[in-house]
Amino acid sequence: MLPLISRRDVLKACPAGFGYLAFAGLAGANSPAPGSAASPLGPKAPQFAAKAKRIIFLCMRGGPSHLDTFDYKPKLIADAGKASQSGDRRKGQALLASPFKFEPRGQSGIHISELFSNVAKHADDLCLLNSLNTNVPNHPQSFQMLHTGEFRFTRPSMGAWLLYGLGSENQNLPGFVTISPPADLGGAQNYGNAFLPAAYQATRIGDQGTPVINAKVGNLDPKHLSKDAQRRQLDLVQAMNQDLLNRNAVDPAVEGVINSYELGFRMQKSLPDVLDLNKEDSKTLEMYGIGKGKATDDFGRQCLMARRLAQAGVRFVEVGHGNWDTHGGLKQRLGQLCGQIDQPIGALLTDLKRTGLLKDTLVMWGGEFGRTPAGQGQDGRDHNAAGFSMWLAGGGVKGGMRFGATDDHGGKAVENPVHHHDLHATILHLMGLDHQKLMYRYGGRDYTLTDIHGRVVKEVIA
Repeated sequence: MLPLISRRDVLKACPAGFGYLAFAGLAGANSPAPGSAASPLGPKAPQFAAKAKRIIFLCMRGGPSHLDTFDYKPKLIADAGKASQSGDRRKGQALLASPFKFEPRGQSGIHISELFSNVAKHADDLCLLNSLNTNVPNHPQSFQMLHTGEFRFTRPSMGAWLLYGLGSENQNLPGFVTISPPADLGGAQNYGNAFLPAAYQATRIGDQGTPVINAKVGNLDPKHLSKDAQRRQLDLVQAMNQDLLNRNAVDPAVEGVINSYELGFRMQKSLPDVLDLNKEDSKTLEMYGIGKGKATDDFGRQCLMARRLAQAGVRFVEVGHGNWDTHGGLKQRLGQLCGQIDQPIGALLTDLKRTGLLKDTLVMWGGEFGRTPAGQGQDGRDHNAAGFSMWLAGGGVKGGMRFGATDDHGGKAVENPVHHHDLHATILHLMGLDHQKLMYRYGGRDYTLTDIHGRVVKEVIA
């Protein structure tokens, strides 16, 4: 099924009759006509054979230290105390060795910190990207760059772009869900639709600072009406909305309301069932570290929700965790943070493999940037956007490999640098989409997630 062409696309097309070319090859003559009943969330065929069908993004808000987790730097240990020469914002200050031990893991022998003993059991499934870099070493800008490819202007999030390009596998659930996102660093912009149709924004479950066990999706239990009565009421409201839309010809807000009302009606039964972790057996809950008083309980619940949502056909699930901004108290704070997520992530990877989902589910882990090799005081690290790490697993990437490298001290990407734009281009490629052709016309020009930038990192694709 090809992408839905909206009224806005047609009216903004330049020569008459050429409106359907706005997608630069994504749409064709058989696309649903503007105003048809076809759902914008209906499943759409990728442009070419996809390696992955869905994504789970484990987002670490605040910039986790690559030097203490996934980027082993023996030279940093040897040169500890010497003045940093890496050219970052702490140049000239004393280098700080990692207080954590690294060991080769799996048959591949990639080095992973002792902080991730459970994740390390999946070393041969991990593709470590050790040469990430981005534009600005400030949280709001880099966080928005990671999510939208732009920090100066409001742009659609990568989840919204994927939903726009591929639709959803399950029409009774949202195609894009964000669990416990931060309210700061751009807030809703990081999971919003911007100028894309409203149907492509995320459904938010909870927020950072609220235990996910207490998070609710509102208005899913209309106790005052039977289902038949609610359906009749909704039909009346939708008829009035459709009449307004017919009279206005173009009204993205009304289109969004029509679609959201219908999805909300269908979600009333499906979403609570998917989010009900009591349907899992005690062994599974224990594997994820779910239990009263456990440090892993909250993130374990998020990861298990993500698996259940992905298994039910949700296209993009983001799981949030923070705050990784370790300017001080590095050893204690980083130990606590990794202790909260290591077991749940290990369980998620195990569970995805057990259910056969990992082969076509791309799992991503990382934050907006990394930390400096020079210490900030005796037990902290500053922001570093010039070189840091993320990892990918499943979804058609090569496992048990490191790609790219930072310099000897870990300050700057020097071998096969991967910018956020390159990461986005690669993600879209794995999902069967060309980052240069997934376009949307707005304000007189065509926009993409990567704009004029980005290359597909084909070296990491299996």
